[in-house]
Amino acid sequence: MRALEKFWHALDERFDLAPLVEFATHKEVPRHRHSWAYYFGGLTLFFFLVQITTGILLLLYYRPTSEAAFESVQFIVTRVPFGWLVRSVHSWSANLMILSAFAHMFSVYFMGSYAKPRELTWWSGFALLALAMGFGFSGYLLPWNELAFFATRIGTDMMSKVPFAGAWLLKFLRGGEEVTGATLTRFFGFHVAVLPMITAALLSLHLALIQRQGMHVPESLEKEAKARKPIRFVPNFMLREGAVWLLGLAALAALAAFFPWELGIKADPFASAPAGIHPEWYFLFMFETLKLIPAHVLGIEGELLGLGVFGLGGLVWFLVPVLDRGSRTGHRTRAFLVLGWFLLAYIVSFTLASLAGVFK
Repeated sequence: MRALEKFWHALDERFDLAPLVEFATHKEVPRHRHSWAYYFGGLTLFFFLVQITTGILLLLYYRPTSEAAFESVQFIVTRVPFGWLVRSVHSWSANLMILSAFAHMFSVYFMGSYAKPRELTWWSGFALLALAMGFGFSGYLLPWNELAFFATRIGTDMMSKVPFAGAWLLKFLRGGEEVTGATLTRFFGFHVAVLPMITAALLSLHLALIQRQGMHVPESLEKEAKARKPIRFVPNFMLREGAVWLLGLAALAALAAFFPWELGIKADPFASAPAGIHPEWYFLFMFETLKLIPAHVLGIEGELLGLGVFGLGGLVWFLVPVLDRGSRTGHRTRAFLVLGWFLLAYIVSFTLASLAGVFK
């Protein structure tokens, strides 16, 4: 114990850690009937940390070329001790991270936590969700299997529909006109270097803003929160957050062990696309919507119109702290509550319907 005290004293002398300790010991988390929503952000962070850990382990064996990518993943899952488990954990944690990020976003939205002075927190969180989906899209191609190859071709084809910049975006993502080994190398660079650097910077900002501004309490729950004793951040809330992390770890371990992530067959660029090609579940609501739009609507190409609507919808969602003027005074506009419930119902219903094969 004396050695630890000396070590802490040495750190405190050099970095002045006492104010941080003072802040942590006095920080409190409001307690009310919706306090459970505060744990989604930490759970998303947990799955992100799992992604980093397992991703580093996979990097020890993975080779990002069209000639060796599939074989290297095959070697990982068949020859490397527990390699199949590490890959399954990595793949499942990516999906659970995006799922918990969506849950975190909607819980923040319905609690009105985007209101002044938390606009920057909302915007940084929005960007982090987009980056998480970017991780999923870029990582999907890395095994270089048939499903990932053709799904990536379809996904990047959509970028060519963007007015004026479509052709440039297509070449930028693919590294050429077609999905080739250059695309794989480019996606690998995005997945392990570019996106992690941007995410680390934004995540640091996001966490700093949350710690600085504290947890938001909805106006309708202020009386309840004042009547109930708040939770001390250290150690009470951290212990509860740790229990949630353990539950997340248990779910992740069960999924990885009982439903190992399949590798499929190696991609053949000269083969025809197999039937039933579709993106990952978090893109299904957009994918199915674009399929339902007619080829031309009022002289406008259907896919272009759909992408324009999705782009406009994303911009509105991003600007909610500015557009919802009622949130500035604590009285949220009813239209934005309806918008949130509509969007949630739309995403869930289209995703579940697609997984159930309703749109086939």
